[in-house]
Amino acid sequence: MKSHFEIRNSRRTRSEIGVLLGILAGLFLFHPLSAAPADNAFLNFVKARAADLRGHDQAPATLADWQKQRVAIRAGLLKAWGGFPKTPVSLNPRKLGELQRDGYRIEKIVFQTLPDVWMTANAYVPDKAGKLPTVLCVHGHWRGAKQDPNVTARCVGLAKNGFFVLVVDAFGAGERGLGKALGEYHGEMVAATLWPVGRPLSGLQVYENGRAVDYLLTRPEVDGDRIGITGASGGGNQTMYAGAWDERFKAVVPTCSVGNYQAYLGAACCMCEVVPGVLRFTEEWGVLSLTAPRALMINSATRDAFQFSVGEAKKSLALVEPVYRLHGELESVRHSIFESPHAYNAPMREAMYGWMTLHLKGEGAGSPIPEGELKLDDPEILRCYPGDTRPEDWMTIPKFAAREGRKLVEKIALPMSAQEWNRMAERMKQRLDHDVLGGTKPNRANKSPKLAATQGQLGTGFIPEPGIQLGLVTKLNYAPPNGSTVLFLTMAGESATATNELASALRRQGHKILTFSLRATGEHAYSRDQIGRAPDHNTGEWSLLLGRPLLGQWVQDVRAALDLHAAEGKSSGEVSIIGIGPAGIVAICAAALDSRIKKVTVVGSLTSYISDVPYVGQRLGLMAPGILRDVGDIAHLAALVAPRPLTIAGGVNGGGHRLGAAELQKQFAFASHVYQLKQSGGRFSVTESADVDGVISALK
Repeated sequence: MKSHFEIRNSRRTRSEIGVLLGILAGLFLFHPLSAAPADNAFLNFVKARAADLRGHDQAPATLADWQKQRVAIRAGLLKAWGGFPKTPVSLNPRKLGELQRDGYRIEKIVFQTLPDVWMTANAYVPDKAGKLPTVLCVHGHWRGAKQDPNVTARCVGLAKNGFFVLVVDAFGAGERGLGKALGEYHGEMVAATLWPVGRPLSGLQVYENGRAVDYLLTRPEVDGDRIGITGASGGGNQTMYAGAWDERFKAVVPTCSVGNYQAYLGAACCMCEVVPGVLRFTEEWGVLSLTAPRALMINSATRDAFQFSVGEAKKSLALVEPVYRLHGELESVRHSIFESPHAYNAPMREAMYGWMTLHLKGEGAGSPIPEGELKLDDPEILRCYPGDTRPEDWMTIPKFAAREGRKLVEKIALPMSAQEWNRMAERMKQRLDHDVLGGTKPNRANKSPKLAATQGQLGTGFIPEPGIQLGLVTKLNYAPPNGSTVLFLTMAGESATATNELASALRRQGHKILTFSLRATGEHAYSRDQIGRAPDHNTGEWSLLLGRPLLGQWVQDVRAALDLHAAEGKSSGEVSIIGIGPAGIVAICAAALDSRIKKVTVVGSLTSYISDVPYVGQRLGLMAPGILRDVGDIAHLAALVAPRPLTIAGGVNGGGHRLGAAELQKQFAFASHVYQLKQSGGRFSVTESADVDGVISALK
């Protein structure tokens, strides 16, 4: 039984479809945070750092200059994406069904992109003989993914114009979500599981879209020399990256997606749009220019989000066009502007048909080709696995990340002597500080005035680096000082420490409590930061674009606080650190890199980056790209504290579930082994309990 939607090419219907697209995109594509405070310190900080990195970009003067830049940009992208497999796995394609339509047929296809990772796809095959020009259609953040009417409209339109079309589900979306129903979002803490293994979703999408081309080349109907790619919104980003990277694409049409990376700062974007550290080696113009001299048409909408706006797209095009001019192919780049909201509507599709016809068929002048009436299938009919028929062992994003994470950890050799560990530890600390965290040494060039004293506490302002103003608060003791100085960290901010039962008990015991809000948390939190399960989604992503994960910035804050404490003559006695919940990982990393911290206690913190479910109760900022690959898991970070006392008081897995004593012991076996090698086994303790008395006892 056939079920169709109809799209008629009229002004009224175009407007209605544009509104519908905007509503659907709004479910997953978050628009600029115009209501956020204009004077937000952290936002101003990241914008200033981005301007320092890329504000002086200029177009290359010669083709030779560009070729050098091109090599560097490609190298930067490949490193940021964690590299690609040298030997592709067999595609093993299977056709699961077929629908006959007027002038074309729709095939339901799955093929393997990575070991046990299957891509679901539909092929729209015109009833025409011979090898056909072909377009890969990639979806954006529409609820139905590849089978959403807003995506299938261009597939049908292209097929009716004689193009072979392949439309695919991105990893984690459509039929490839955690569950079997359509409508899942693959961002926030789902895609965050990929960061620790160093395989960001943006890179996986580039690789998988390349595997889709590999599949196309197995089809007898496809002309491998005439392949294009197009998509809108998040699909436009996929189009930009895949089109830039894979030279088999001869025509590239990103829609409602092009702006520049600096415009992302202040907006929320999907995890699939983030290339870690990209601002360190290029801006968006550099990625787009990798397409030259192949055909590139950028579609922009006048009423789109700021980061995709016409003005921001023009900033990138101002540097892209000179690159095309150096190639002698200026006519091969075009910027088409539409009076429209965020969409891939009929006028945009018609412009794309004309561009693909010119550059893949060699016909016409690239002018829009009228679409006419389209009959679209109900999304459920197009699915490879309708209803709940998808295999039970389906590989999801977190399962893939967990599998890759375990492989990485298994490669870390267990040291057999203290000397061997010392050598390992030095290499791991170097990689942690510089390669993973982006450098944590505080910038002490700026001083900050003291804050006003209040009842029961003293405050001193400090600047860990220009643009970041924090305040270190000393909580006055209830009893005469007779304990250590304790740096008390939570993600809830300094004010939460005042009511924290553990902090109050420590003060009653005579310990001096130092506390402050880490940047972008607590009193310094960004007002519209949370997306889904990620409380620091936006600030975390902006930091990744800079190549400065929040974890590294937080460690820098701790080290700067220690500098201030020492400079004010308050460094007598030991300095201990306690990290509560997600702040426990900050405490461990800070102690690993700063020997002034003499004791470490983490309470109820994450015990492993490896999780086959989305992270729950954690911070995106903790998920430093490549930390599992370049350093190790949390147990390996903990081992870097040896031989100083370290207490693990309770802990949770990635899904937020508390671990029992046996599970905790197993999780931290590597750290326990290192402490034994250092003949300091008694200084390392793991306890299921996170009660106040036990933690205080650990500090004695």
